Amino acid sequence: MADQGRLSGVTGTTRLTAVIGAPVAHSLSPVLMNAAFAEHGLDWMCVALEVADGDSVRALDGIRALGFAGVSVTMPHKAAVAAAVDELTEAARQLDAVNCVVVEGGRLIGHNTDGGGFIDGLAHDAGFDPAGCRAVVVGAGGAARAVVHALGAAGAADVAVLNRTAGRAESAAALAGGVGRVAGPEAVAGADLVVNATPVGMGSEPGDEAMPLDPGLLNPGQVAVDLVYHPLTTPWLDALRSHGIEAHHGLSMLLFQAARAFTLWTGEEAPVAAMESAARAALTARGAD
Repeated sequence: MADQGRLSGVTGTTRLTAVIGAPVAHSLSPVLMNAAFAEHGLDWMCVALEVADGDSVRALDGIRALGFAGVSVTMPHKAAVAAAVDELTEAARQLDAVNCVVVEGGRLIGHNTDGGGFIDGLAHDAGFDPAGCRAVVVGAGGAARAVVHALGAAGAADVAVLNRTAGRAESAAALAGGVGRVAGPEAVAGADLVVNATPVGMGSEPGDEAMPLDPGLLNPGQVAVDLVYHPLTTPWLDALRSHGIEAHHGLSMLLFQAARAFTLWTGEEAPVAAMESAARAALTARGAD
């Protein structure tokens, strides 16, 4: 309703941004970005645009032609957009995935702010610096790859990837450079940081005890992050916290990747507190708190 209210103030001078995906109605990007624009008093607006799989290139042509300032990109378009933009940052190139496009003089510049957002979220939630740490990442999909790459770039000493498919695990581990490796659950015992980058726990209902990793493998003193943020508390997080383990949900990664995109688009420092408050209110309204 807040976004609908803001639409009444849209004029011919309003700078437009968007998030494209399929499906996209659930995306929190408009909530985060419009809260940030409002906090800064900017005449900007972010809208969600449903773009069917395979239509991302046409959507980018429209973004360019219509003079949008930028666009956030979610599934299933991240790889297709990476192949279609005019220029890629190094992180986007290595990940072969773009989650943020900046329009500069009609050129489309593809960024990937997911990994940096994860590192920022770690600092925000846990005061955790990954330099020199030993990390375990569960999963090998897009989120896992971004986290593995970011941990390697941030100076982690060891990044172990756990995944059922060996080939995918090897591809993800390689993104951490020389410190990446494929491992099994035994790697958890020596880790400082354990990250669930799978969707296990997403949308879990009461009685659903599915977990990405046996919580008994972790011990107090370790830090765990579950990238799931809907719900904010998953069965895995509940189990870890009941054993005295510091465990955090994935909202901060979402928040800080958006904060980085906001700064890339506007040149302004992102008002993180306002963005977080808006996101939490939206999740509460959806029953995901």
